[in-house]
Amino acid sequence: MATKSAPKPPKLTASAKPRGKSELFRLLAEHNGLSRKQIAGIFETLGKVMAVDLTKPTAGKPKVFVVPGMMKVTSNFKPATKATTKANPFKPGEMMEVKAKPAKTVIKIRPLKGLKSMV
Repeated sequence: MATKSAPKPPKLTASAKPRGKSELFRLLAEHNGLSRKQIAGIFETLGKVMAVDLTKPTAGKPKVFVVPGMMKVTSNFKPATKATTKANPFKPGEMMEVKAKPAKTVIKIRPLKGLKSMV
């Protein structure tokens, strides 16, 4: 009894320009035996999980999301600052105005060892 094996996926090669979303989904689908819709669903779910894990960090507690072996994403809360005057570092003896800034959330992405060793 001969069984049909799945067609061999194409060899991975570097892209000359950044890959588009549909090209990436197609490539992942071919290599994993899934449909493009299933791959799109996985990315959509990953985005939702990241959003839930990273929303509303507080001043002392940044929120962290880790993509295993790839990257660590942190969201950090920066409180609002008031307008003030400071010494101008470029013209000694002169004061400069520093504008007030609203509170904001800063997102930072750090590569992990697995990603660094791939490149």
